[in-house]
Amino acid sequence: MEEGRAANGETAVANGVAPATETGTKTPETRGQRVRRIVLANLLVLLTVAGVVVGVAIGLGARQAELTRTQVIYVGFPGELLIRLLKMIIIPLVVCSLVSGAASLDPKALGKLGGWAMLFFLVTTLLSSSIGVAMAFIIRPGAVADTDTKPSVSDLLGGDVPVAKEVIDSFLDLIRNLFPSNLVSAAFQSVGLPFFTLFFFVATTIKCVPIEMEQSGMNILGLVVFAIVFGVALRKLGEEGEILIKFFNSFNEATMVLVSWIMWYAPVGIMFLVAGKIVEMEDVAMLFSSLGKYIACCMVGHAIHGILVLPAIYAVITRKNPYTFLWGIFTALATAFGTSSSSATLPLMMKCVEENNGVSKHISRFILPIGATINMDGAALFQCVAAVFIAQLNDVSLNFVQVITILVTATASSVGAAGIPAGGVLTLAIILEAVGLPTNDISLILAVDWLVDRTCTVLNVEGDAFGAGLLQHFVDRGAKKDEEGALSEVRLGDNSNAAGTMVESSPLMGNVAKGDCDKESVM
Repeated sequence: MEEGRAANGETAVANGVAPATETGTKTPETRGQRVRRIVLANLLVLLTVAGVVVGVAIGLGARQAELTRTQVIYVGFPGELLIRLLKMIIIPLVVCSLVSGAASLDPKALGKLGGWAMLFFLVTTLLSSSIGVAMAFIIRPGAVADTDTKPSVSDLLGGDVPVAKEVIDSFLDLIRNLFPSNLVSAAFQSVGLPFFTLFFFVATTIKCVPIEMEQSGMNILGLVVFAIVFGVALRKLGEEGEILIKFFNSFNEATMVLVSWIMWYAPVGIMFLVAGKIVEMEDVAMLFSSLGKYIACCMVGHAIHGILVLPAIYAVITRKNPYTFLWGIFTALATAFGTSSSSATLPLMMKCVEENNGVSKHISRFILPIGATINMDGAALFQCVAAVFIAQLNDVSLNFVQVITILVTATASSVGAAGIPAGGVLTLAIILEAVGLPTNDISLILAVDWLVDRTCTVLNVEGDAFGAGLLQHFVDRGAKKDEEGALSEVRLGDNSNAAGTMVESSPLMGNVAKGDCDKESVM
């Protein structure tokens, strides 16, 4: 008895539960033990918050020292290492997770999950775009009363303007990226802005012909499509594809171990990323005095969509507390703010939703890479605000058709936008061309994109996480219905067996069941 009690006590202590006394009551947990347990459970989140706060303090202090350009690079070096570590594992993580996820799911279930995910991403992106347009018309960031205070390109950035192109060329590039001609080159190149060759004719006519060009940057959209199709093909092979499926599963698990190690370096990297970016800012007063209303419009819109709209959708559908879900992914959100890259945040987001929010691996590793590619709520909102801002800046009144064009084009162009810093600015030219607005003022957007893009990225990855949580809810609800159906069948079977037992108390009495009572009585 004593040995059994000792063993039970050791097991209880090892599991973090206070051993029960002889009366059967648990030892009450002291306040110190409770605080220690809470701190240890949320240690990484607390370290991340501390990293952001300390990074802001370091950046503000270093600005007073008037550092040289070389010293500023030194300040941001630990943060650069974090970005490099995260980018290093993006390709193996995306490819292996999608292959293993697509191979582990039934094609019918795969299509159902993909359909629900696409519907959620489309609806939230449209809502985000609508909020952006509404906020721009309410705050009117481009309505400047005094023409002397109108921000100019030369004052803020020096006039570097992205190359403009036709809307149809942009969507053709999107389709080209879906089908990469070389998987190896897709890891570091994608089809980008076409180069326009000018042909001069005798009648002094100039004709522009788009020529396909490769630009540096991962073609994550092409890799996602290939990985999903390859996973479905492996499942189609049956036993012959099991070995390769196990290989990708093992590769995926090993990659997630690397992610868990990198997560503990994230607070340090985020601290120096924030500090370095604050030190890099030059004329902050002029920037905010010229574009302060535009920055406020974007950030308020992002806050409304991220703090109210997305949690409300999650709460209405799942009947769960959405802010508990948000707390579970806080480390990934802080990493998104520090890196400005949804692709770089993807490894940490997978780890957070699986360990903190109870999302299964099959769902998170299938949906999150897709969401990081096609779900750009923050980018769509910022693009709508920027388009209306540029229209107001140039005294252009937008009619209803142009507003609808902005909404639709922003939603469509956000699909497949590069999950990299300033990726949304490159697609802003598509919207401006669609409604006939000048593209020269994009440089004004670039001047403050380093700040606005951070809240864009936070909103993007938050939408991905909520999408994974909703899909987990749908899967759990479907499994619960299946279990209830199986239980009802078992109960029906038990009832029929009971009825049969009442008629024939023994299997040897088959004649009684057949109605041969007279024969039995004679016997």
